[in-house]
Amino acid sequence: MKQQHILLFFISLLFSGVVTSQEVQDTVKVKESYGIRIGVDLNRPINSFIESNTKGLEIVSDFRISRNYYAAIELGFLDKNTNEDYINFSTKGSYFKAGFNYNAYENWKGMNNEIYVGLRYGISMFDQTLNSYTPNIEGTYFIPVGVEPNTKFNDLTAQWVEFVFGMKVETLKNLFLGTSISFNKLISSKEPENFKNLHVPGFNRVFLNNTGVGFNYTISYLIPILKKNK
Repeated sequence: MKQQHILLFFISLLFSGVVTSQEVQDTVKVKESYGIRIGVDLNRPINSFIESNTKGLEIVSDFRISRNYYAAIELGFLDKNTNEDYINFSTKGSYFKAGFNYNAYENWKGMNNEIYVGLRYGISMFDQTLNSYTPNIEGTYFIPVGVEPNTKFNDLTAQWVEFVFGMKVETLKNLFLGTSISFNKLISSKEPENFKNLHVPGFNRVFLNNTGVGFNYTISYLIPILKKNK
């Protein structure tokens, strides 16, 4: 009888230990940081350093509004000279983009990385200058002669939507490196007479059917504001 009491004592002790351990695990919650992340697109300053005919800067920012959704804002300016086969023109202006990202990556405990899809609305205000052009008279006996009108077109605007795919990796505490690709579609564009907006700040080169592509490489820092349970 005494042995039975001892056995029951150890079983009850073991059971209470398991329950206590489970309660502790349930009460210890994983905390996730919510705050403002601010950074720059490294493409702009690198291109400004390498290409003498390009100057620009883009500030990127996002704010975590729920576990998987982030509000995103990007703003910048561009001053670029473009020299193509038959035309040389300059583009100068600023732009603003706003939208959201959805993080589809399920982080392990202690990780804060992203693999996301996103949507942006963009608007740009800019000027274009037609520096020179060469009429395309291929197939004739005439020698093509360049024309230098130096015509400036002011107060131009464009609006577009972007579909974004990207990732962000936390390399140090609250410091992130990121990359993304965007597919853009113009929805409206104010163009000068007899000239097309071939390059729009923030949208990049305008291709057939008013489409475009963008790439960026960012470095950003998270400013924590609060922490929530995962």
